[in-house]
Amino acid sequence: MTDAAGPRPTVDDDADRDDGLKTAPGGPLSGWLAIALVTGTSAAVLVLEILAGRLLAPYVGVSLETFTGIIGTILAGIAVGAWAGGVAADHIDPRRLLPVLLVAGGALAMATIPIVRILGEGGGSGGGPRILVLTAFGFLPSATVLSAVPPAVIKLQLRDLASTGTTVGRLSAWSTAGALFGTFFTGFVLVSTAGVTTLIIGVGVLLVVSGIALWLVGRAGSTGEMLGLGGLAAVALIGAVAVDSPCETQTAYYCLSVVEDPFVESGRTLVLDDLRHSYVDLDDPSHLEFWYIRRIVDAIEVQTAESDEPIDAVYVGGGAFTVPRYLRATRPGSEQTILEIDGDLVDVVEDEIDFDRDDDVEIVVGDGRLSMADLATDSADVVVGDAFGSRAVPFHLATEEFLADVSRVLQPEGIYAANIIDGPDEEFLRAEAATIARVFEHVVVVRGPGIVGGFNGNSVVVASDSPIDIDALSERLATEAGIDPGSNQGSEPARIVGELVAGADLDVYLGGATILTDDFAPVDQLIAGTD
Repeated sequence: MTDAAGPRPTVDDDADRDDGLKTAPGGPLSGWLAIALVTGTSAAVLVLEILAGRLLAPYVGVSLETFTGIIGTILAGIAVGAWAGGVAADHIDPRRLLPVLLVAGGALAMATIPIVRILGEGGGSGGGPRILVLTAFGFLPSATVLSAVPPAVIKLQLRDLASTGTTVGRLSAWSTAGALFGTFFTGFVLVSTAGVTTLIIGVGVLLVVSGIALWLVGRAGSTGEMLGLGGLAAVALIGAVAVDSPCETQTAYYCLSVVEDPFVESGRTLVLDDLRHSYVDLDDPSHLEFWYIRRIVDAIEVQTAESDEPIDAVYVGGGAFTVPRYLRATRPGSEQTILEIDGDLVDVVEDEIDFDRDDDVEIVVGDGRLSMADLATDSADVVVGDAFGSRAVPFHLATEEFLADVSRVLQPEGIYAANIIDGPDEEFLRAEAATIARVFEHVVVVRGPGIVGGFNGNSVVVASDSPIDIDALSERLATEAGIDPGSNQGSEPARIVGELVAGADLDVYLGGATILTDDFAPVDQLIAGTD
């Protein structure tokens, strides 16, 4: 029988029709190669996206703003690349286009390293504009070029008008699968096995080699064209290797360096990403270099029993273990538990900053909130909050629900002392202090000298269900300023060593502050609003 509708259109039948399917010259790629190309390039884009956070961290820190900028930039590259790749495939033979895209994408991937490091060393701090500049110059080009590969492959594979949906859907699914693989494999495996420089160079070299191999098989482009792209890739590789990393150690969480004090032979500063986090004098554990550490120790010594009695202390965030060293020296026999998420950081502190945990210090590697939940009720005299992701306290360690668990772990007369970084508007400092006040009956805020002076800086919040000796804390502040605690010195002590806010003044200070909960804790935004 003859079909009343006539024979089904073929590619040749439609070749000269404006409404027909116009295919690329030559035959389609083999199925496995088409899948490998769309899967591999999509995976590469997401590997670069995950690694972007680590590459940018020494220059802009790690915050919600950082990852918002990275994700938005990569998505923009994917969108532009998909459009541009489709347009290019309609005008250029995809067999010639694909090797070019692979080699150029690999070269641009390797070029992210010198681009970000050179621009990053140019100065400035974190913040949306700087993050967008670094991500746009560093990662937008490679994401755009690599995202042009899937539409070019699809153009080659479209052979039959009746099966276009199946072809596009299958290759799109494989492309998404590649992106998922790149995300999970990088986040769960790669970042803990090699440094960010090595991983980015590895991705770039793999893409370049794949592009050259595809060109050698197909010979669709000119030799000069491929030699030029190969030269570009070589320059990018040399640049990636030549520009030094600011990190001594790249962990899964931090770009980490231990810096020797040029004036004190035994002094060591721990730098995480773009911030000095801790200072230790290896010969004198009682030396407390940083202002906020002295305020935390003030709270411990004022609020706990006799100054030489052992205590039980818990630390959320370890740093260089400055306070644990101090208590070990000044209160022998104290039982201390350090909750630190970064096991590699612990190794560096033990190996390079000479910390011996012995039997009196237990180090628990894991998330601070989950680890806190495992601690016994009424088991600590002191809990110190000093965990940071860049300048911000991780939001789940700032909420009312977490603080309730801190209160559970503390003994009835125990204290909680939290280090807070904020700017002159103090939106986060006020919010965190107000949240702490929802859990603890007595709260004191010690505003740091930077904050009082109208700049970014550290402050400390001290809280307890027992009365806090405000006079003793004030006396310690005044003594550090070198003045008589009983004299009238106006606002001068505040500019030198900070300002203590308590009682009725605290009620006014906290008026209208945001309460942070697991459901609503815009920590990064509160801090960003002070820049």
